[in-house]
Amino acid sequence: MDIKQSFSAKSSQPALRIGLLLYPGCMPAGLFAFADLVYAANRRAGVRLFEVVFVAEQAGVVECAHGQSLAAGESIPGANLDAILVPGFWAESSQQVSDELAINANLIAALAGLQKSVMMWSYCTGVCLLASTGRLNGQKATVTWWLADAMRRRYPKILWQNERTSIVNLRTATASGVNGYLPIAQALIEKYLSVEAYRDLTKLMVLPRPERTHHVFQAMNLIEQPDRLLRKLYAVAEQMPATEATVHHLAQELHISERTLARKVIAATGLSVANYVRRIKLNQASERLILTSVPASSISAELGFSSDSSMRRMFKDLTALTPAEYRQAFGRN
Repeated sequence: MDIKQSFSAKSSQPALRIGLLLYPGCMPAGLFAFADLVYAANRRAGVRLFEVVFVAEQAGVVECAHGQSLAAGESIPGANLDAILVPGFWAESSQQVSDELAINANLIAALAGLQKSVMMWSYCTGVCLLASTGRLNGQKATVTWWLADAMRRRYPKILWQNERTSIVNLRTATASGVNGYLPIAQALIEKYLSVEAYRDLTKLMVLPRPERTHHVFQAMNLIEQPDRLLRKLYAVAEQMPATEATVHHLAQELHISERTLARKVIAATGLSVANYVRRIKLNQASERLILTSVPASSISAELGFSSDSSMRRMFKDLTALTPAEYRQAFGRN
């Protein structure tokens, strides 16, 4: 059946009205990308399945991140929404998140006051705002990895599953990272249109594929490291051959004592320096296994492991998979 015919019966029904939330300091890029996706889905369906509107606590101009001023056409209470999408804000520590939640107390109250029938979706640090409304209590949810422990402590009634990058429930959705709008949009389009239609849109719009990786590597991302020393350590370790990335050598490169390095790394990660750096090097190996067809033996040599067998043994100890099994499970086929 032609996709337009399959939705002809729905063409007379009201479009799903989705509010794209603006608030001071929010990062709006994902909202625009989300709007483009649902617009393309409407074109693909041949009917108006979705309608998007920018909303805020109060209608008017909102000062977003990076000096961008955007207009919210409607207020949250008066927008008559079917769903609302909550973007993230820039933060590098759990304390900054706490400060933002305090600043946005009135916004959180407005979100909490929406009817229970309104679907609420959020991504990146926007999950923190949604969690504060109480709407995620008793629900499965995820959040950007470095906030996992803080969010578990702050919101123990939420069923956190931070090994997953996105979770879509009947009335709520959460996703990690600044591109978390993408799996939310995917689930929406596949539900209201079709899996095939979303596949067409990914080709037409050259969309990134959602990253697939083993859960032990989900925290290994340089830009998301909340600690400045970890960012420096990560960058230095990436450039070193694995056999040379010793505590002594790393401390020299970072201009701190070995004792200070060891203390700060275990406090931030729960791992020894050696274990943390080994995970950095194995993460590099995992990315090459996913993104290239280079043999594992060549990858181990390129990354400076003492031997191919040593890299394979450490990789399986960490992931429970051989490099070949990992490539088959997570590689881009």
